[in-house]
Amino acid sequence: MSLPVFANNLTATVVSVGDGDTIRVRTGNKTLTVRLACIDAPEMKQSPLGQQSSARLKQLLPVGQGITLRPIETDKYKRLVAEVFVENRSVNLNMVQEGQAVVYRQYLKGCPESQDSLLQGQNTAKQQRLAFWSQANPVMPWDFRHKAAQRATSVPIQPQQQNNCDPAYPDFCIPKNSPDLNCRDISQRRFKVLPPDPHGFDRDGDGIGCEK
Repeated sequence: MSLPVFANNLTATVVSVGDGDTIRVRTGNKTLTVRLACIDAPEMKQSPLGQQSSARLKQLLPVGQGITLRPIETDKYKRLVAEVFVENRSVNLNMVQEGQAVVYRQYLKGCPESQDSLLQGQNTAKQQRLAFWSQANPVMPWDFRHKAAQRATSVPIQPQQQNNCDPAYPDFCIPKNSPDLNCRDISQRRFKVLPPDPHGFDRDGDGIGCEK
């Protein structure tokens, strides 16, 4: 698909690639973290698929690559959520077409110009059993994160475990460097939250997480 024309399109240069749906870019005098909109790549712990997805995104977006961003929103982690284009081609769509990422249906409404192409690209990748879809029983990235959160919070903290737990959540154990989590990913409610609250559970800043 070609690049939609929007007044707020940004030009940027790739600084680095994280996993298969997150990059760092330089635009003007700012360095931003960008979350590719409307897609979800396998987590790095979903080996080897997470590593393969990241490697492919690095091929599509090498350091120094000039890109165009169509911003959609800023998420709770202060990342710019955007569609990424190289020479008028959607990188988000490319990743889905190759089976290196899946359509994030929960947020698909953010990409009205490309949602049909994304869904069609995913259907073709599934039919051809490409990458993520080559598995007999693929686990969606959001389900993987949810199960990881359940495992992390189902066991009370033991003294010897505390060094591995994020100190922002003293009431139970969320391992350090866990994937991005939302309140819907965990069973705990109304728990103590300390700065810097890396998962953004305390939305109103009152020190209590996931109050609803």
